[in-house]
Amino acid sequence: MFTLDPESIVARAKARKQPSRAPTLGESVVRGMIGFTMVSLAGFAPWVLAGRWFYRNIGELGLYAVCALAFVGLSGPLLHRLIIGPGSLSRCYKIFSLSFLAYAVVWTVAWMTLARTTGGVTAGIIGGLGGIVLMGVLLSLGFKAPEAMLRIILALFVGNLLGYFIGEWTYNGVNALKEGNATGFVLERQTRSTLSKLTWGLCYGLGFGAGIGFAFHACQAKARKLLAAHS
Repeated sequence: MFTLDPESIVARAKARKQPSRAPTLGESVVRGMIGFTMVSLAGFAPWVLAGRWFYRNIGELGLYAVCALAFVGLSGPLLHRLIIGPGSLSRCYKIFSLSFLAYAVVWTVAWMTLARTTGGVTAGIIGGLGGIVLMGVLLSLGFKAPEAMLRIILALFVGNLLGYFIGEWTYNGVNALKEGNATGFVLERQTRSTLSKLTWGLCYGLGFGAGIGFAFHACQAKARKLLAAHS
């Protein structure tokens, strides 16, 4: 379905006139952070720009669906260079769309069913963990790298957790910048609302993007070894 197994990646790379260079771990993490941050800001945009309209007209679930489509729609152009060799755009769309939507569905179900009874933090952690496990399994199997599954899941979970909750902390901090706050710095209500949501999207993108960059790098460890052996 994906032809992202090590042998297929190497075959495409060797067939190319110019040899493909496999990104290092540092390059993959940075690419993941930059690319997914841009994806994240676009994914948060419906909530930032028209959150009230969405809540009134299509509900919370509808808003989440629109945000998820924005995440998936920009994933290919902004993340495909994490995959070694030519033909990475279409393959990135396939593997990332499937794995991210699986994560998003699990997180959304957990949030909507557990947030009111267990609290937002607990629901977020449960949904995040369940979704990340499924995302990690799909990525590792899609790349035929089951030996890297635990490392992939751990990296995705830590990146997601840090990005989400640091983002939530900044969101609450920016919203506190009103009259009477300890800093003496005041922002208008609409400015606070927009800026707080954008900072959450920025932090989420940086944290989760780092985990995604690591995950794609780990998934292609065998392909890098095969490329090195044939160079």
